[in-house]
Amino acid sequence: MSGKQNWIAARGAPLRGELGIPGDKSVSHRAVMFAALADGVSEIDGFLEGEDTRATAKVFAQLGVKIGTPSPSRRIVHGVGVDGLQAPSGPLDCGNAGTGMRLLAGLLAAQKFDSVLVGDESLSKRPMRRVSAPLAEMGAKIDTEEGGLPPLRIHGGRRLHGIDFVSPVASAQVKSAVLLAGLYADGATSVREPHPTRDYTERMLSAFGVDIEFSPGYAKLRGGQRLRATDIAVPADFSSAAFFLVAARIVPGSELRLRAVGLNPRRTGLLAALRLMGADIREENASSHGGEPVADLVVRHAPLRGIEVPVELVPDMIDEFPALFVAAACAEGPPVVRGAAELRVKESDRLATMATGLRALGLRVDETPDGATIFPGTLRGGRVDSHGDHRIAMSFAVAAQVAEGEVEIGDVANVATSFPDFDGLARRAGFSLRAG
Repeated sequence: MSGKQNWIAARGAPLRGELGIPGDKSVSHRAVMFAALADGVSEIDGFLEGEDTRATAKVFAQLGVKIGTPSPSRRIVHGVGVDGLQAPSGPLDCGNAGTGMRLLAGLLAAQKFDSVLVGDESLSKRPMRRVSAPLAEMGAKIDTEEGGLPPLRIHGGRRLHGIDFVSPVASAQVKSAVLLAGLYADGATSVREPHPTRDYTERMLSAFGVDIEFSPGYAKLRGGQRLRATDIAVPADFSSAAFFLVAARIVPGSELRLRAVGLNPRRTGLLAALRLMGADIREENASSHGGEPVADLVVRHAPLRGIEVPVELVPDMIDEFPALFVAAACAEGPPVVRGAAELRVKESDRLATMATGLRALGLRVDETPDGATIFPGTLRGGRVDSHGDHRIAMSFAVAAQVAEGEVEIGDVANVATSFPDFDGLARRAGFSLRAG
């Protein structure tokens, strides 16, 4: 990506029609990884053509995996088996993808060769000791920069052993890294979490033939298993759909259908929170794609009431909090968020960045270490900085659709990491949004 890019957003038209949301980023990352480790050829349909997921595919190409692209959003992966990865000739660049780096750390810790994982400026500031510490308990050797930051220098040729890991943080990425290392470890590996997190890894490993036991907050597998090739249909990304769910809810006269959205129960905390706030959202045409539940979501404009967001929903909506903050800003009565300290170690400090941005648009926001109280009011025009965080940028594009003046959103280039052509799709739906 070259230079910083800005958007100018303003009050738009009612959102109408049907939208096809790009494929789920979390599922796309894992589909490429597990297909690469499988015995045989797998086809992935609905692969997210984002910079993060392409970075993961490129990493596996560097590791000796042949990946074909017959058409956009399709990948043909020629798996090399769990023991077939080859030593890379240079560092492996994960771009902006925390999912890619953390899961790869678990996988590469078990290989015979050394490897180095690097990322962009944003990823290089994100904590990796939460992954390197449990992997070290399993026998891995991973060097980090001061403070546990990337790059990760992974020493190969280590014999790993299974552990019963009680995670101090509710993180699907940490859980997944430990489970992937566990595939190569002697004995069984289990993970217990303080709160249940997304179970994409468990569901997809099972789809690839791995014998894995899992329930909310717990997963266990034994080492030495192989994966068999399977075809994966990637559902539409719920985190990407979230921006349009909130936009159609807050823009008067709107009614949108979002097609075939992934509704993993560990992902849909925002859906539950919006419904508690009074949102009108229907699920239609329910089915299953690759072990993941999907349905069309039909959302209409409706007034929202302020609530204290139930803390048990927080782990299931950690990526959707920026969108929730926008919905909260348009509610009747001040919504309260607690238990979201994890937001401070995402691509940006999302609590502080959203609070600062909403204040710049004229609202009062009282921060706490793990949350905030948002006092609804009239959003005015102004300038906000996304600090390179794609979800922050898209959230303020939504907020601007009900603002009284133009909103300039700074540093939006990273939107391409998770939602390519968000601005084009948004304009087609009714947004007023242009390059600044």
